[in-house]
Amino acid sequence: MDSAPALRPIDPVRDAPALHAIFGDDESCRYMPEPALATVAQTQALLERWTTGHEDSSWAVCEEPDGRALGRVALVPRGPEIWEAACMICPAARGRRLAARSLALVLNQAFDARGARRVFADIDPDNVASVRTFEVLGFRLEGRLRASWKTHIGVRDSLIYGLLASDPRPWHT
Repeated sequence: MDSAPALRPIDPVRDAPALHAIFGDDESCRYMPEPALATVAQTQALLERWTTGHEDSSWAVCEEPDGRALGRVALVPRGPEIWEAACMICPAARGRRLAARSLALVLNQAFDARGARRVFADIDPDNVASVRTFEVLGFRLEGRLRASWKTHIGVRDSLIYGLLASDPRPWHT
C-alpha cells in the first residue's frame, strides 16, 4: 500500500471548515442518517458530539502530521473487544486511496494496541466506494440487515462487513 497519511486527533473548531466539504455536501452525505449540514457551525457541533468522550478514536486525515484535514477516520467502541470503523474523505482529496490507507493505520491500532478481536463496518449497499475500500482491506461481507436505517433518503438496508484479529491483513503484504 502507498505511504501512510498522517492522522491527528480531530479538533472540532480547527477542522470544521475543512470537513464541511464532506458534511456540507449532499453527495458525500447521501448515505448518512441526516442530510448535508447547512453551515460550518453545524459541522463543528457534529464533530464536537462525535469526539466528546471519544477523543482518542476520531482522527483527521492529513498529508502532514499537523496539516489541514482531508477527511475523518474513526474507531468507535461497540462492546468488549469490538470496534466499528468509519472513514470519509473530502471530495477534492478522493482518488488517492486516503480512506484505505488511513483505515489501515487505525486497524493496526485496533488489533495491536487496543486488543480488538473484531472490527466491523456498517455500509449502505449502494455506497460502492465504501464497500470497495473495506473489501480491499480484507473485510468480509457477513450479512445484510434489511430496513435497518431510517434516513433522509428513506429506509435503507445495511451491509455488515467484518474483520477479525485472526484474519489476514492485506495491507501488510
